[in-house]
Amino acid sequence: MRGWWREIAGLVLPVACGGCGRPRTELCPSCEDALTGAGEGPRRVRPSPEPAGLPVVHAVAPYADAVRELLIAHKERGALTLARPLGGALAAAVETAAGVTEGPGARPLLLVPVPSSRRSVRARGHDPTRRVALAAAARLRSAGRPARVVPVLRQRRYVADQAGLGARGRLANLTGALEVVPGGGRLLGAGRVVLVDDLMTTGASLAEAARALGAVHLPFIPGIPHGLPAGLPDGSAQHGFEQRVAAVIASSPASFEINRNSPGTWIVAGGER
Repeated sequence: MRGWWREIAGLVLPVACGGCGRPRTELCPSCEDALTGAGEGPRRVRPSPEPAGLPVVHAVAPYADAVRELLIAHKERGALTLARPLGGALAAAVETAAGVTEGPGARPLLLVPVPSSRRSVRARGHDPTRRVALAAAARLRSAGRPARVVPVLRQRRYVADQAGLGARGRLANLTGALEVVPGGGRLLGAGRVVLVDDLMTTGASLAEAARALGAVHLPFIPGIPHGLPAGLPDGSAQHGFEQRVAAVIASSPASFEINRNSPGTWIVAGGER
């Protein structure tokens, strides 16, 4: 019955793959394979030049061809049903960035999305990064890993449209633009924080987000020295959160240039995103 209903719905409301335009499917197998990294899994990526303060970033796929079209379709054309597969890709990057689980009593993964401007959210009618982050958290929970979205970052001043800006321009545009909402520090101390975004280009957004997290005061939480999240040594960033990892769905093809000479180790050769 369900398959029959989809056939009828496809005739009344035709759909096409968001990546390649193949008719009567929202995501074809070929584009789904591209979105999941063609079986290679998430990898460390780096822009060139790399902005100061950029956390270690993992991405699933190069921002090109079908993956680029899928992200644009979801973000700009309102293909909201793509949030689920995009969230699945982001969840894989989050798991790699966060590392191995701490066991049955593991503290939850806290996905902190890089915020969109209110202007962009109004124009698009939705917040694409937050929507994908929610889908990623749901995917992680379904796999047995506690996770939730903690949207504690917000813009504190006007930010110009990033389109057309180079690495230096983006960095200048974003420096000092973000802050943690009041009370956000207590939320950040409740688990393993992973910064998330749909795309990394110059790294300016993630670097600024990490800076904003580092500026927040963390309250004392019993069992965690100085309120620091698990995994950080006592004495490091006692008055702020030291953000070390981030995850994105896609990054520029150049940022994926890597050396595989050492099995199991990915060494970034450089690139420009």
